[in-house]
Amino acid sequence: MNLQILWFMLWGVLWAAYFMLDGFDLGAGILYGVLGRTPAERAAIRKTLGPVWDGNEVWLITAGGATFAAFPAVYASMFSFLYSALLLVLFALIFRGAALEFRAKSDGAAWAKIWDASITIASLLLALLFGVAFGNIFRGLPVDAQGYHGTFFSLLNPYGLLTGLLFVLMFTVHGALWVGLKTEGEFSRRALRTAGSLWYGEAGAAAAFLAATYFGTGLAANYLKHPIWLIVPVLAAAFLGGVKWGVGQAKAGVAFAASSAAIVLVTLTGIIGLFPNLIPSRLDPAVSLTAFNSSSSPYTLKIMTVVALVFVPIVIAYQVWIYRVFRRRTPILESPNSHDY
Repeated sequence: MNLQILWFMLWGVLWAAYFMLDGFDLGAGILYGVLGRTPAERAAIRKTLGPVWDGNEVWLITAGGATFAAFPAVYASMFSFLYSALLLVLFALIFRGAALEFRAKSDGAAWAKIWDASITIASLLLALLFGVAFGNIFRGLPVDAQGYHGTFFSLLNPYGLLTGLLFVLMFTVHGALWVGLKTEGEFSRRALRTAGSLWYGEAGAAAAFLAATYFGTGLAANYLKHPIWLIVPVLAAAFLGGVKWGVGQAKAGVAFAASSAAIVLVTLTGIIGLFPNLIPSRLDPAVSLTAFNSSSSPYTLKIMTVVALVFVPIVIAYQVWIYRVFRRRTPILESPNSHDY
């Protein structure tokens, strides 16, 4: 297989894996103050995230590193065109990480309020910004031979905001399912009920996203040319339905697995439609950055392929081990200790 195509595929899979994994802790963070009505419940949410959130973000680093090494022109353009948005992403990542690590270091009321708010705001901002960013990539950026003609506020167009809303709702449902899966008793059941209620918004946003994508972007062209790929959005819709079924049957594990698959397939639906573009131009398609005109040299791609074959399985094995070690449910302790995990 052409290494440029292979690395385009890997690029898409890495982003899909990141959204699937970090999506549930972003969603749990968004719902942190809604589901966590008492200090004990909020502590339980943090305990479900503590052992895994930083491991989940390894996939963000991997996706960013793959972009830098495999498609350096794309990486450079993103940090030129979208600098303000990416800076906000960086700040939100810093504050969320700090909040999850520092929240349990003191029982002071002011300290708790600051970091509790940081968990919620940073998680919401990250989910929204990632959705807006990918929505604008799917739509195409205002780029021509003279450069980029957009601003930060031009990214907040209706399609970008719709994609942002879809990401927020996907992640909040995913996060509620994670909390329901990892906790016990009435708190677990309440989290599942919350996921079931939010599911209707997720399904509506997904339907609106598909319609807006068909009429407002060029992503449908690949599906019309190769109808076999329609299996991906069809499966995404089927797994989205599986989320609701799992919640209705009080099967948190089934619902969470279906949500994970749906997030991966929704992401891949956009990536497949995007191929071979990485940063499409909606002003002049000739200046779009693609897997073919923005990639590193064949030698670099060969080395990266070997490195990926060695280290990606190690990362997967490490994460499987972590999830296995911390597989037990988290009880609600009325007097939580000062450590989250």
